Amino acid sequence: MRGARPGSSPTELGRFADGVALVESVMQIANESERPFTHVAARRAFGHVSLCRGDIDRAIPALERGVAICRAAPVPGLFPISASLLGAAYVAAGGVAEGLPLLEQAVEQAASSRLMYGQSLWTSLLAEGYLRAGRVDEANTRALEAVEFARTHKEQGYQASALRLLGEIHAHRDPSAVEPAETYYHQALALAEELGMRPIVAHCHLGLGKLYQRTGTREQAQEHLSTATAMYREMDMRFWLAQAGAEMRGLE
Repeated sequence: MRGARPGSSPTELGRFADGVALVESVMQIANESERPFTHVAARRAFGHVSLCRGDIDRAIPALERGVAICRAAPVPGLFPISASLLGAAYVAAGGVAEGLPLLEQAVEQAASSRLMYGQSLWTSLLAEGYLRAGRVDEANTRALEAVEFARTHKEQGYQASALRLLGEIHAHRDPSAVEPAETYYHQALALAEELGMRPIVAHCHLGLGKLYQRTGTREQAQEHLSTATAMYREMDMRFWLAQAGAEMRGLE
């Protein structure tokens, strides 16, 4: 939520039931309002909770509606985050070609309007889009920018997310850059644990497990994948639980 310190919302802490309850209250307010800003904010909030949890099919319609409202009636400050989240949802669903232009537009509009709050988030989401498109060098450049934005504006939650992404970027290099990947994953893990951001903690364990599986370090891979699996199950993050489970089966 805007105004909350990144990393402090129920969703970012992995308390999705609390996040859903908060979103439902915002949606109720929106349903009683005729203000475009309120409707966009409600759909952005719903999309954010759903996307973080991995409920991509629920995130996309809400975010599409929010972006459509932004285009029809100018809603200052909400287009970049709404478009960025929608682009990220498309990418997560496999629609990289559909999502990447939205991610780029979000970053460009935020920069042109000098909107600094959250710049590290949508820059990081753009970096992930580039990674999914196989544009690894561009992904690395943007992820480094996201880390710098987060440090400058004291957005530690977004910093942890960008550091985890840098770990993933280096893990995807051919051949994998194992040492820097490990370093970034562990930096992200330490910061996320300090902030109580359990979804990012779980993502770091999944990333490390996949990295060690590719390098043949079976015992470490199993340890991290087991931790990720347990955390995803506890937080009911089924999309990510399925991914961790597939990696675990790869060790059999």
